Amino acid sequence: MARLEAAGYEAWCVGGAVRDMLLGRTPGDWDVTTGALPEAVVELFAPRALPTGLRHGTVTVGGGRGVEVTTYRVDGTYLDSRHPDHVTFTRSLREDLARRDFTVNAIAMDLRGEIADPFGGREDLERGVLRAVGEAERRFEEDALRILRGLRFASRLGFSIEPGTDSAIRRCAPLLRKIATERIREELTGVLLGEHVLEVLLSYPDVLGVPLPEVLPAVGFDQRSPYHCYDVWEHTARAVAAAKPWPVLRWTLLLHDLGKPDTFTVDGEGRGHFYGHWRKSVEKGSAILDRLRFDHQSKRTILTLVERHDAPLTLSEKAVRRNLSRYGEETVRLLLEVKRADNLAQAERFRDRLGLLDQWEALLNLVLEQGDCFTLRQLAVKGNDVMALGLRGPAVGRCLSALLELVIDETLPNDREILLDYAKEKLL
Repeated sequence: MARLEAAGYEAWCVGGAVRDMLLGRTPGDWDVTTGALPEAVVELFAPRALPTGLRHGTVTVGGGRGVEVTTYRVDGTYLDSRHPDHVTFTRSLREDLARRDFTVNAIAMDLRGEIADPFGGREDLERGVLRAVGEAERRFEEDALRILRGLRFASRLGFSIEPGTDSAIRRCAPLLRKIATERIREELTGVLLGEHVLEVLLSYPDVLGVPLPEVLPAVGFDQRSPYHCYDVWEHTARAVAAAKPWPVLRWTLLLHDLGKPDTFTVDGEGRGHFYGHWRKSVEKGSAILDRLRFDHQSKRTILTLVERHDAPLTLSEKAVRRNLSRYGEETVRLLLEVKRADNLAQAERFRDRLGLLDQWEALLNLVLEQGDCFTLRQLAVKGNDVMALGLRGPAVGRCLSALLELVIDETLPNDREILLDYAKEKLL
């Protein structure tokens, strides 16, 4: 900014960095807007200037994440509900700020701390209100992703959404169908990780239901169960909010009960049941994760957690070893977190299960501290040992797996000689 000003150009820090500074937060990244044309910015900062978006006036300056420097501009027509077909450079900071999404992101600050705030963003910050710049519906028609950005800001900051902006969000929500699924995934993840996600999930299921139609049957669905004092959607929202703000955990809790409406039955006493609902939740969750193009590892972990979220955990070292063998320590620990969050979203009189989860985690730590065998890598017998007995091909793996099962169940100790003797006598 100092170099731009020394060359005779206006330069302002703008957007999220200014918003976060005014809120007393540390900005995650920095954006500068300037009266300098992009070619002048490139010349001023060469060779550390990358023309990352010259057509739209953006130059990235510096190493690492860099600082995006964008020329004051006015956007043209948005033909795809996402990007302008052209931009026109301007000399007016106000015109540049007028094209931005929300007033709290349309505040600029210069090197001396002077604030430019033509749309009342600072007052909205102080009141904790999220309001679109200018005509709300036009802002969302220009770029529909702003709808989810608004929900993300509300979830992160705990701001209420101004009534006119709220109405426009709901009216324009169908436009989200035009947005690339990867961008939808990023914004939805941001919504789920917010400290105030509960309020957003409860207030905007209709909007979230556009990219995630699978959630809509859960809204208002009465569980008719003594274990649950909330309908399926409110239970889901509270479980998400109760989980640690890790993407895998919160996506798992969002998906874990989506199969309930399809598996609902009522017994003779009028009590609701959802037998095998996890299967339907896995099916629906898989469709969502594929549609949003999740990476393979995340999808696999999330669906494993959805599948096992309602499975009982036997309180024994043997059960701990068996779970560790099948899923690995990381997934087992994630499963405990899922079960805790799920329990916290149930009727309060049934939250004694939290104590059982603590006991199970203590057993988990004990098994790991003891160095118990639960993987083939820890097994005292190796492939070469079994091959020396005359086994070849898939039979080697089957023999080792059988021996591992015996060690996990404490039928045999993890002793090389004892295991080999057993293999010779029983398995060959």
